[in-house]
Amino acid sequence: MRTIWVTEAIRVVGLELRTTNERAFEDIPAHWERFHREGWRERIPNRACDDVVAVYTNFEHEGIDNRGVYSLIIGAQVSDMRLLPFGLTSVAIASARRAVFSVEKGHPERVGERWRDIWARGDIVKAYVCDYARYGANGEIDIFVGIC
Repeated sequence: MRTIWVTEAIRVVGLELRTTNERAFEDIPAHWERFHREGWRERIPNRACDDVVAVYTNFEHEGIDNRGVYSLIIGAQVSDMRLLPFGLTSVAIASARRAVFSVEKGHPERVGERWRDIWARGDIVKAYVCDYARYGANGEIDIFVGIC
């Protein structure tokens, strides 16, 4: 784990899913499959790069915990959010202090396991506002968790 300060907002456009931790291991794989099957990444205008970003936000208990309903938005970082295709949503990830956790390069199937490790940690105070994972076009995967 390393801690960084993300100094500028990151704008993401993507496909939204509302889920809970109880349903996540069923809902999220199906959501990823739909994102890839329907070619959503390529349909996002003004992509800033070829990375895929998965944003966890709109927590039912924002700022308190990750229980209840939250949104997972799978998409891409964009330079402009004004051209929003039907069926997609946008989110601005605000500047914040974040703990960064890496996942073994080229192994997206290990992301769920890494999330379980992160949520089990007692040594960081999580913000529960907006977390995200960046899946680099080069196979690198980093999870950015908002911390207080």
